[in-house]
Amino acid sequence: MTYPERFSNLPAYAWPRLRALLDAHDPGGEPVNMTIGEPQHAFPSFVPEVLAASVQEFSKYPTNEGSPQLLAAICGWLTGRYSVDVTPDRVMALNGTREGLYNAAMALAPETKNGQKPVVLLPNPFYQVYAIAALSVNAEPVMVPATAETGHLPDYASLSSDILDRTTICYICSPANPQGAVADAAYWAQLIALAEKHDFKIFADECYSEIYRDTPPMGALEAVADTGCDPERVVVFHSLSKRSNLPGLRSGFVASGPRNIKEIRQLRAYAGAPLPMPLQRVSERVWSDESHVIENRRLYQEKFDAADAIFAGVNSYSSPEAGFFLWLPVEDSEAAALKLWKDKGVRVLPGAYLSRPDPSGDPGSGYIRVALVAPKEETQRGLERIRDCLYT
Repeated sequence: MTYPERFSNLPAYAWPRLRALLDAHDPGGEPVNMTIGEPQHAFPSFVPEVLAASVQEFSKYPTNEGSPQLLAAICGWLTGRYSVDVTPDRVMALNGTREGLYNAAMALAPETKNGQKPVVLLPNPFYQVYAIAALSVNAEPVMVPATAETGHLPDYASLSSDILDRTTICYICSPANPQGAVADAAYWAQLIALAEKHDFKIFADECYSEIYRDTPPMGALEAVADTGCDPERVVVFHSLSKRSNLPGLRSGFVASGPRNIKEIRQLRAYAGAPLPMPLQRVSERVWSDESHVIENRRLYQEKFDAADAIFAGVNSYSSPEAGFFLWLPVEDSEAAALKLWKDKGVRVLPGAYLSRPDPSGDPGSGYIRVALVAPKEETQRGLERIRDCLYT
Protein backbone atom coordinates (compact mmCIF):
# COMPACT_ATOMS: atom_id res chain seq x y z
CA MET A 1 0.00 0.00 0.00
CA THR A 2 1.37 3.43 -0.96
CA TYR A 3 0.63 6.90 0.39
CA PRO A 4 1.21 10.38 -1.03
CA GLU A 5 4.59 11.91 -0.33
CA ARG A 6 3.60 15.58 -0.52
CA PHE A 7 2.85 15.78 3.24
CA SER A 8 5.37 13.18 4.42
CA ASN A 9 8.03 15.65 5.54
CA LEU A 10 5.81 17.87 7.65
CA PRO A 11 6.96 18.39 11.22
CA ALA A 12 4.56 17.49 14.00
CA TYR A 13 1.89 20.17 14.43
CA ALA A 14 2.48 22.81 17.09
CA TRP A 15 0.28 21.38 19.83
CA PRO A 16 1.59 17.78 19.80
CA ARG A 17 5.12 19.24 19.77
CA LEU A 18 4.30 21.43 22.76
CA ARG A 19 2.83 18.53 24.71
CA ALA A 20 5.91 16.44 23.98
CA LEU A 21 8.12 19.29 25.23
CA LEU A 22 6.24 20.14 28.43
CA ASP A 23 3.96 17.38 29.64
CA ALA A 24 6.65 15.14 31.11
CA HIS A 25 7.45 17.93 33.59
CA ASP A 26 5.48 19.22 36.55
CA PRO A 27 4.54 22.92 36.43
CA GLY A 28 6.49 25.20 38.74
CA GLY A 29 3.36 26.97 39.95
CA GLU A 30 -0.37 27.16 39.42
CA PRO A 31 -0.67 26.65 35.64
CA VAL A 32 -1.39 29.66 33.44
CA ASN A 33 -2.08 28.75 29.81
CA MET A 34 -1.00 31.45 27.35
CA THR A 35 -0.49 29.27 24.28
CA ILE A 36 -3.49 29.02 22.00
CA GLY A 37 -5.25 32.07 20.59
CA GLU A 38 -8.69 30.97 21.74
CA PRO A 39 -10.69 34.04 22.82
CA GLN A 40 -12.14 33.83 26.32
CA HIS A 41 -14.13 37.07 26.44
CA ALA A 42 -17.91 36.74 26.37
CA PHE A 43 -19.54 36.36 22.99
CA PRO A 44 -22.60 38.54 22.19
CA SER A 45 -25.47 37.91 24.60
CA PHE A 46 -28.02 37.56 21.78
CA VAL A 47 -26.33 34.50 20.23
CA PRO A 48 -28.31 31.82 22.18
CA GLU A 49 -31.60 33.53 21.35
CA VAL A 50 -30.86 33.65 17.62
CA LEU A 51 -29.63 30.07 17.62
CA ALA A 52 -32.71 28.81 19.46
CA ALA A 53 -35.02 30.65 17.07
CA SER A 54 -33.39 29.01 14.06
CA VAL A 55 -32.61 25.54 15.42
CA GLN A 56 -35.22 23.90 13.18
CA GLU A 57 -33.08 24.85 10.20
CA PHE A 58 -30.66 22.09 11.15
CA SER A 59 -33.14 19.93 9.25
CA LYS A 60 -32.26 21.72 6.00
CA TYR A 61 -29.21 21.55 3.79
CA PRO A 62 -27.42 24.90 4.12
CA THR A 63 -27.11 27.43 1.33
CA ASN A 64 -23.79 26.87 -0.41
CA GLU A 65 -22.52 30.43 -0.68
CA GLY A 66 -24.32 31.87 2.36
CA SER A 67 -27.87 33.07 2.84
CA PRO A 68 -28.87 36.30 1.09
CA GLN A 69 -29.27 37.88 4.51
CA LEU A 70 -25.78 36.79 5.59
CA LEU A 71 -24.15 38.02 2.39
CA ALA A 72 -25.98 41.34 2.81
CA ALA A 73 -24.76 41.63 6.42
CA ILE A 74 -21.16 40.90 5.36
CA CYS A 75 -21.34 43.45 2.53
CA GLY A 76 -22.77 46.00 4.94
CA TRP A 77 -19.96 45.37 7.40
CA LEU A 78 -17.30 45.70 4.71
CA THR A 79 -18.83 48.96 3.51
CA GLY A 80 -18.93 50.40 7.01
CA ARG A 81 -15.49 49.18 8.02
CA TYR A 82 -13.51 49.93 4.85
CA SER A 83 -15.66 52.40 2.90
CA VAL A 84 -15.76 50.05 -0.10
CA ASP A 85 -18.73 49.01 -2.21
CA VAL A 86 -18.96 45.21 -2.20
CA THR A 87 -21.86 43.31 -3.76
CA PRO A 88 -23.04 39.80 -2.74
CA ASP A 89 -21.54 38.19 -5.85
CA ARG A 90 -18.12 39.13 -4.44
CA VAL A 91 -18.55 37.31 -1.11
CA MET A 92 -18.91 33.73 0.14
CA ALA A 93 -19.52 32.52 3.70
CA LEU A 94 -16.91 30.13 5.09
CA ASN A 95 -17.01 27.24 7.51
CA GLY A 96 -14.08 28.83 9.33
CA THR A 97 -11.41 30.84 7.54
CA ARG A 98 -8.90 27.98 7.64
CA GLU A 99 -11.21 26.22 5.16
CA GLY A 100 -11.19 29.32 2.97
CA LEU A 101 -7.44 29.89 3.12
CA TYR A 102 -6.97 26.31 1.91
CA ASN A 103 -9.80 25.92 -0.57
CA ALA A 104 -9.29 29.29 -2.25
CA ALA A 105 -5.85 28.05 -3.28
CA MET A 106 -7.39 24.83 -4.56
CA ALA A 107 -9.89 26.82 -6.61
CA LEU A 108 -7.64 29.59 -7.92
CA ALA A 109 -4.05 28.32 -8.21
CA PRO A 110 -3.08 27.33 -11.78
CA GLU A 111 -1.20 24.07 -12.35
CA THR A 112 1.76 25.83 -13.98
CA LYS A 113 3.05 29.38 -14.36
CA ASN A 114 4.96 30.39 -17.49
CA GLY A 115 5.47 26.70 -18.21
CA GLN A 116 7.16 26.08 -14.86
CA LYS A 117 6.30 24.74 -11.41
CA PRO A 118 4.35 27.48 -9.63
CA VAL A 119 5.40 29.21 -6.42
CA VAL A 120 3.27 30.18 -3.41
CA LEU A 121 4.79 32.88 -1.19
CA LEU A 122 4.19 32.97 2.55
CA PRO A 123 5.60 34.86 5.50
CA ASN A 124 7.88 33.05 7.92
CA PRO A 125 6.65 32.53 10.67
CA PHE A 126 3.15 31.80 9.43
CA TYR A 127 -0.27 30.22 10.00
CA GLN A 128 0.45 26.63 9.04
CA VAL A 129 -2.44 26.15 6.60
CA TYR A 130 -0.66 28.43 4.11
CA ALA A 131 2.08 25.84 3.56
CA ILE A 132 -0.36 22.94 3.32
CA ALA A 133 -2.35 24.81 0.68
CA ALA A 134 0.84 25.38 -1.32
CA LEU A 135 1.76 21.69 -1.23
CA SER A 136 -1.79 20.65 -2.10
CA VAL A 137 -1.75 22.63 -5.35
CA ASN A 138 1.65 21.16 -6.26
CA ALA A 139 3.38 24.50 -5.84
CA GLU A 140 6.75 25.28 -4.33
CA PRO A 141 6.25 27.07 -1.00
CA VAL A 142 8.73 29.95 -0.69
CA MET A 143 8.92 31.21 2.88
CA VAL A 144 10.07 34.80 3.30
CA PRO A 145 11.37 35.90 6.73
CA ALA A 146 9.18 38.40 8.58
CA THR A 147 11.67 39.72 11.13
CA ALA A 148 12.32 42.84 13.17
CA GLU A 149 14.53 44.07 10.33
CA THR A 150 11.57 43.93 7.90
CA GLY A 151 9.02 45.33 10.36
CA HIS A 152 7.76 41.79 11.04
CA LEU A 153 6.19 41.69 7.57
CA PRO A 154 7.70 39.77 4.64
CA ASP A 155 9.74 41.74 2.11
CA TYR A 156 8.38 40.05 -1.01
CA ALA A 157 9.89 42.75 -3.24
CA SER A 158 13.36 41.47 -2.32
CA LEU A 159 12.76 38.18 -4.14
CA SER A 160 14.28 37.46 -7.52
CA SER A 161 12.29 37.90 -10.72
CA ASP A 162 12.67 34.18 -11.35
CA ILE A 163 10.66 33.41 -8.21
CA LEU A 164 8.16 36.23 -8.65
CA ASP A 165 7.46 35.28 -12.27
CA ARG A 166 6.53 31.78 -11.09
CA THR A 167 4.39 33.03 -8.20
CA THR A 168 0.65 32.36 -8.37
CA ILE A 169 -0.41 33.21 -4.81
CA CYS A 170 1.09 35.34 -2.06
CA TYR A 171 -0.20 34.98 1.52
CA ILE A 172 -0.05 37.98 3.83
CA CYS A 173 -1.45 38.22 7.36
CA SER A 174 -2.22 41.73 8.64
CA PRO A 175 -2.46 42.22 11.58
CA ALA A 176 0.22 39.57 11.66
CA ASN A 177 0.01 36.35 13.64
CA PRO A 178 2.18 36.10 15.71
CA GLN A 179 3.93 39.49 15.69
CA GLY A 180 1.00 41.95 15.67
CA ALA A 181 2.52 44.04 12.84
CA VAL A 182 0.16 45.93 10.53
CA ALA A 183 0.60 46.55 6.81
CA ASP A 184 0.21 50.27 6.09
CA ALA A 185 -0.87 51.98 2.88
CA ALA A 186 2.68 52.06 1.50
CA TYR A 187 3.17 48.35 2.13
CA TRP A 188 -0.13 47.48 0.46
CA ALA A 189 0.60 49.71 -2.52
CA GLN A 190 4.03 48.10 -3.03
CA LEU A 191 2.64 44.58 -2.72
CA ILE A 192 -0.24 45.26 -5.13
CA ALA A 193 2.16 46.79 -7.65
CA LEU A 194 4.40 43.71 -7.33
CA ALA A 195 1.41 41.40 -7.85
CA GLU A 196 0.32 43.32 -10.94
CA LYS A 197 3.83 43.34 -12.40
CA HIS A 198 4.35 39.60 -11.91
CA ASP A 199 0.68 38.54 -12.22
CA PHE A 200 -0.13 36.78 -8.96
CA LYS A 201 -3.00 36.95 -6.47
CA ILE A 202 -2.73 38.27 -2.91
CA PHE A 203 -4.45 36.19 -0.24
CA ALA A 204 -4.96 38.60 2.68
CA ASP A 205 -5.65 36.93 6.03
CA GLU A 206 -7.28 39.69 8.10
CA CYS A 207 -8.77 37.65 10.94
CA TYR A 208 -7.27 39.95 13.62
CA SER A 209 -8.40 43.19 11.98
CA GLU A 210 -10.78 44.25 14.76
CA ILE A 211 -8.35 43.93 17.68
CA TYR A 212 -6.09 46.96 17.63
CA ARG A 213 -4.71 49.72 19.83
CA ASP A 214 -5.84 53.04 18.36
CA THR A 215 -6.06 53.09 14.57
CA PRO A 216 -8.12 50.53 12.61
CA PRO A 217 -5.73 48.53 10.41
CA MET A 218 -6.01 49.18 6.70
CA GLY A 219 -7.48 46.29 4.74
CA ALA A 220 -6.62 44.84 1.35
CA LEU A 221 -9.98 45.82 -0.17
CA GLU A 222 -9.34 49.37 1.00
CA ALA A 223 -5.94 49.26 -0.67
CA VAL A 224 -7.49 47.93 -3.88
CA ALA A 225 -9.89 50.88 -3.94
CA ASP A 226 -7.06 53.35 -3.28
CA THR A 227 -4.79 51.96 -6.00
CA GLY A 228 -7.54 51.32 -8.54
CA CYS A 229 -6.33 47.79 -9.27
CA ASP A 230 -8.53 44.92 -10.41
CA PRO A 231 -10.41 43.50 -7.38
CA GLU A 232 -9.67 39.99 -8.71
CA ARG A 233 -6.06 40.64 -7.70
CA VAL A 234 -6.87 40.34 -3.97
CA VAL A 235 -8.71 37.64 -1.99
CA VAL A 236 -9.58 38.66 1.57
CA PHE A 237 -10.47 36.44 4.55
CA HIS A 238 -12.28 37.46 7.73
CA SER A 239 -13.62 35.60 10.75
CA LEU A 240 -15.95 35.92 13.72
CA SER A 241 -13.58 33.89 15.92
CA LYS A 242 -11.48 36.81 17.16
CA ARG A 243 -13.75 39.78 16.36
CA SER A 244 -16.72 38.33 18.24
CA ASN A 245 -15.21 35.64 20.52
CA LEU A 246 -16.92 32.84 18.60
CA PRO A 247 -14.15 30.41 17.57
CA GLY A 248 -16.50 27.44 17.90
CA LEU A 249 -19.01 28.96 15.49
CA ARG A 250 -16.53 28.33 12.64
CA SER A 251 -17.88 31.27 10.71
CA GLY A 252 -16.05 33.61 8.39
CA PHE A 253 -16.08 34.82 4.81
CA VAL A 254 -13.97 35.32 1.72
CA ALA A 255 -14.30 38.42 -0.48
CA SER A 256 -12.74 39.19 -3.85
CA GLY A 257 -13.76 39.97 -7.41
CA PRO A 258 -16.83 38.18 -8.83
CA ARG A 259 -14.82 35.81 -11.04
CA ASN A 260 -12.66 34.57 -8.15
CA ILE A 261 -15.72 34.07 -5.97
CA LYS A 262 -17.49 32.19 -8.77
CA GLU A 263 -14.57 29.75 -8.95
CA ILE A 264 -14.46 29.33 -5.16
CA ARG A 265 -18.21 28.76 -5.01
CA GLN A 266 -17.95 26.16 -7.78
CA LEU A 267 -15.43 24.13 -5.80
CA ARG A 268 -17.57 24.46 -2.67
CA ALA A 269 -20.58 23.11 -4.60
CA TYR A 270 -18.68 19.89 -5.31
CA ALA A 271 -16.37 19.40 -2.36
CA GLY A 272 -17.10 21.92 0.38
CA ALA A 273 -18.94 21.92 3.70
CA PRO A 274 -21.26 24.94 3.88
CA LEU A 275 -21.97 26.60 7.21
CA PRO A 276 -25.17 25.12 8.79
CA MET A 277 -28.17 27.43 8.47
CA PRO A 278 -28.64 28.14 12.22
CA LEU A 279 -25.00 29.23 12.36
CA GLN A 280 -25.56 31.40 9.30
CA ARG A 281 -28.49 33.06 11.12
CA VAL A 282 -26.28 33.77 14.12
CA SER A 283 -23.59 35.14 11.81
CA GLU A 284 -26.08 37.46 10.10
CA ARG A 285 -26.83 39.09 13.43
CA VAL A 286 -23.23 39.15 14.69
CA TRP A 287 -21.81 40.86 11.57
CA SER A 288 -24.52 43.49 11.95
CA ASP A 289 -23.60 44.43 15.53
CA GLU A 290 -20.59 46.55 16.51
CA SER A 291 -21.27 47.24 20.18
CA HIS A 292 -19.82 43.94 21.36
CA VAL A 293 -16.76 44.47 19.14
CA ILE A 294 -16.03 47.81 20.75
CA GLU A 295 -16.28 46.27 24.23
CA ASN A 296 -14.08 43.35 23.19
CA ARG A 297 -11.44 45.74 21.88
CA ARG A 298 -11.56 47.73 25.14
CA LEU A 299 -10.79 44.59 27.14
CA TYR A 300 -7.80 43.81 24.93
CA GLN A 301 -6.59 47.39 25.17
CA GLU A 302 -6.51 47.03 28.95
CA LYS A 303 -4.30 43.97 28.59
CA PHE A 304 -2.05 45.73 26.05
CA ASP A 305 -1.57 48.49 28.62
CA ALA A 306 -0.86 45.95 31.38
CA ALA A 307 1.75 44.24 29.20
CA ASP A 308 3.42 47.56 28.41
CA ALA A 309 3.64 48.38 32.12
CA ILE A 310 4.95 44.94 33.12
CA PHE A 311 7.65 44.91 30.43
CA ALA A 312 8.48 48.64 30.64
CA GLY A 313 12.00 47.93 31.88
CA VAL A 314 12.76 45.27 29.26
CA ASN A 315 14.70 46.86 26.40
CA SER A 316 13.94 44.04 23.97
CA TYR A 317 10.17 44.31 24.48
CA SER A 318 8.12 45.53 21.52
CA SER A 319 4.46 46.38 22.02
CA PRO A 320 2.22 44.96 19.26
CA GLU A 321 0.18 47.24 17.03
CA ALA A 322 -2.76 44.82 16.85
CA GLY A 323 -3.87 41.24 17.37
CA PHE A 324 -3.73 39.63 20.81
CA PHE A 325 -0.28 38.07 20.97
CA LEU A 326 3.05 39.17 22.39
CA TRP A 327 6.08 38.09 20.35
CA LEU A 328 8.75 38.12 23.00
CA PRO A 329 12.46 37.74 22.13
CA VAL A 330 14.42 34.95 23.85
CA GLU A 331 17.67 33.12 23.14
CA ASP A 332 16.02 29.79 22.35
CA SER A 333 12.24 29.43 22.07
CA GLU A 334 11.97 25.80 23.22
CA ALA A 335 14.38 26.30 26.12
CA ALA A 336 12.50 29.42 27.23
CA ALA A 337 9.10 27.69 27.02
CA LEU A 338 10.38 24.72 29.02
CA LYS A 339 11.96 26.97 31.68
CA LEU A 340 8.75 28.97 32.06
CA TRP A 341 6.72 25.80 32.56
CA LYS A 342 9.13 24.13 34.98
CA ASP A 343 9.91 27.27 37.01
CA LYS A 344 6.67 29.25 36.90
CA GLY A 345 3.87 27.05 35.53
CA VAL A 346 3.33 29.35 32.53
CA ARG A 347 2.60 27.67 29.24
CA VAL A 348 3.63 29.54 26.05
CA LEU A 349 4.28 28.53 22.46
CA PRO A 350 7.86 28.38 21.11
CA GLY A 351 8.15 30.59 18.06
CA ALA A 352 10.00 27.82 16.21
CA TYR A 353 6.71 25.88 16.08
CA LEU A 354 5.27 28.59 13.80
CA SER A 355 8.23 28.90 11.42
CA ARG A 356 10.63 26.92 9.26
CA PRO A 357 14.44 27.13 9.10
CA ASP A 358 16.01 28.70 6.03
CA PRO A 359 19.65 29.27 5.01
CA SER A 360 19.86 32.39 7.19
CA GLY A 361 18.38 30.68 10.26
CA ASP A 362 14.96 30.17 11.80
CA PRO A 363 13.05 33.47 12.23
CA GLY A 364 10.83 32.02 14.96
CA SER A 365 13.44 30.27 17.09
CA GLY A 366 14.36 33.43 19.01
CA TYR A 367 10.81 34.22 20.18
CA ILE A 368 7.93 32.90 22.25
CA ARG A 369 4.29 33.64 21.43
CA VAL A 370 2.16 34.69 24.37
CA ALA A 371 -1.63 34.88 24.00
CA LEU A 372 -3.46 37.65 25.88
CA VAL A 373 -6.86 35.94 25.73
CA ALA A 374 -7.46 35.09 29.39
CA PRO A 375 -9.14 37.53 31.81
CA LYS A 376 -7.05 40.55 32.74
CA GLU A 377 -6.00 39.37 36.20
CA GLU A 378 -4.87 35.96 34.95
CA THR A 379 -3.08 37.57 32.01
CA GLN A 380 -1.25 39.98 34.32
CA ARG A 381 -0.23 37.14 36.61
CA GLY A 382 1.19 35.17 33.70
CA LEU A 383 3.03 38.17 32.24
CA GLU A 384 4.62 39.01 35.59
CA ARG A 385 5.88 35.44 35.89
CA ILE A 386 7.32 35.60 32.37
CA ARG A 387 9.11 38.86 33.17
CA ASP A 388 10.50 37.54 36.45
CA CYS A 389 11.61 34.24 34.92
CA LEU A 390 13.14 35.42 31.64
CA TYR A 391 13.94 39.12 31.88
CA THR A 392 15.23 39.85 35.40
